[in-house]
Amino acid sequence: MRYLNWIGATVVGASVLGLVSTSAAQVKEINFVEAVHNLGYINLYVGIRAGIFEKNGLKLNVSAAGGDTQAFAAVLGKSSPFAIGDATMVQMSREAGGPGIVVGTVVQRAHYFGVSKNLPMLTDPKEFKGLTVVTSPEPNTNFSVVKKLLLDNGLTPQVDTKILQVNPGTEIGAMLAGQADMAVAYQPSVSSAEAQGAKIVFDFSSYVGPFTNTGIMLLPEYAKENPDIVQALVTSFEEAGRLVYADPAYAKKVARLEFPDLDGAIVDKAIDAEIKYLIPAATVVTQADAWNKLMEMQKFLGNVKYSIPMDQVIDNSFAEKAVKDAENVKAPQ
Repeated sequence: MRYLNWIGATVVGASVLGLVSTSAAQVKEINFVEAVHNLGYINLYVGIRAGIFEKNGLKLNVSAAGGDTQAFAAVLGKSSPFAIGDATMVQMSREAGGPGIVVGTVVQRAHYFGVSKNLPMLTDPKEFKGLTVVTSPEPNTNFSVVKKLLLDNGLTPQVDTKILQVNPGTEIGAMLAGQADMAVAYQPSVSSAEAQGAKIVFDFSSYVGPFTNTGIMLLPEYAKENPDIVQALVTSFEEAGRLVYADPAYAKKVARLEFPDLDGAIVDKAIDAEIKYLIPAATVVTQADAWNKLMEMQKFLGNVKYSIPMDQVIDNSFAEKAVKDAENVKAPQ
């Protein structure tokens, strides 16, 4: 599959600030890959910084892959047992006769916003006609969401609306440089652009609705051989998601630590937007309506056939157990 080429990872520091009850001898150290370092993954960062993963017996060595396909390639190549990114990669792999399962949701909405320095608010997708829009490269999710929006509204990509594809995380820069009318980006890039005179002109999270934007991906053989590790990881995500929504102030504190080069007010605004638009997963259980929305989009775009049903790709057993067993963790003081 041409999408599954590994391109190396950039290590992301992840120091733990919380109080950890599990002894060092009981903590299992594992590699963990995120598609791109961004605030849509705030549940991950809160889980690490609050010591939730270590409380449950795990220490994550986190690296950023540079995109969804590269993240899943790390799982296929067994350089990391887990990755988070667009779970369409698992469906694609399975349909091609390959492996993969999804054991939880990390981002439950399309966490993208259309940002522009010059455009007015866009209230109708047909207003995308004549614009140049910058996204990450196909098949990254923000490209797919934009392409589906255009086709749903009678617009032909690259004819009625040009899609400029750039490296993930650089969408805002291309827009600010005048290469595009609008960037389709995620936080904290969106709030950073707002601080430079841009504004949100289109909200994809509300337009799309419930949507499995990001899933926890792994190989089924790993889950079979290491059920306790998988359960600990999924339970940690459940607890971290609860903490994000229960204590936004702590989420902001963590976000500032994850993005120290950004102005704190920008980061705070980004977290406010994440929570307002219900972007981080409030529960790790993958919901049927959200998964079907993702699959319908990817089938429409020709990326998948959706020939393998949800219950053969999504294993919610770990997530459902996590909901029952998870603690309501308080932020460390």
